[in-house]
Amino acid sequence: MSPGARPICEVHWLGLIPYRQAWELQADLAAAIAAGESPPTLLLLEHPHTYTFGRRGQEANLLWGPQELAQRGIEVHWVDRGGDVTYHGPGQLVGYPLLPLGKVDPAGHLPQADYVGYVRRLEDALIRALARLGLVSGQLLGLTGVWVQPDVASRCPHCPPAARRAPSKLAAIGVKVDAHGVSRHGFALNVDPDMSYWEGIIACGLVDHPVVSLADLFEPPPPMARVRAAVTESFGETFEYEMVMAGMSGPPGRGRR
Repeated sequence: MSPGARPICEVHWLGLIPYRQAWELQADLAAAIAAGESPPTLLLLEHPHTYTFGRRGQEANLLWGPQELAQRGIEVHWVDRGGDVTYHGPGQLVGYPLLPLGKVDPAGHLPQADYVGYVRRLEDALIRALARLGLVSGQLLGLTGVWVQPDVASRCPHCPPAARRAPSKLAAIGVKVDAHGVSRHGFALNVDPDMSYWEGIIACGLVDHPVVSLADLFEPPPPMARVRAAVTESFGETFEYEMVMAGMSGPPGRGRR
């Protein structure tokens, strides 16, 4: 790599892919990245209807029973990311950055300051992307994710009434850093999903904060391809990578540098 050149991050658009398949793919890629066999990677995709619980997940935050879950075709997974319960589904852009973040301590953990800093940078990348799409969003002190303030929602004819009283979550973030210092899991940005699926959970365990989508805020909503492009460009800016589009028709393989 020439002096001053940015390192490469490969971007893979996988389309609609089952949650477990993406989870297993992350494990394979993280091992390859740790071994120096693959470059840093950003997986962009959508999932079928899925609820996932993180390490702080509370079963009481799942409001629908087995019959309703089966009728709606929803899978439920308990996973190793941070946070509580969230929803994934068609019309939501999910991003899984697999980045070598640095050395972990003897207990296998990234230093807390570095871990929190990584989450804040993910938020910043999404905030930059949304600005490219013409939307003002931001962080919320003490909470993870990307938020829209009530004054924005007050001008939105499609936003739920609760969004005009309290900040609304537009993107959820939940991550893990493995024992080799490689990040997994990531973010979920609501573009144009079926918002009724949030009725089945208390999202992230937060009772008083509604969830909104770009389809609520824009008429018409931006196409998924445009959102992907904005997120990719902003991710490269924030993390100082040269973003290279690769493997757009299927999962990435090992051994490419």
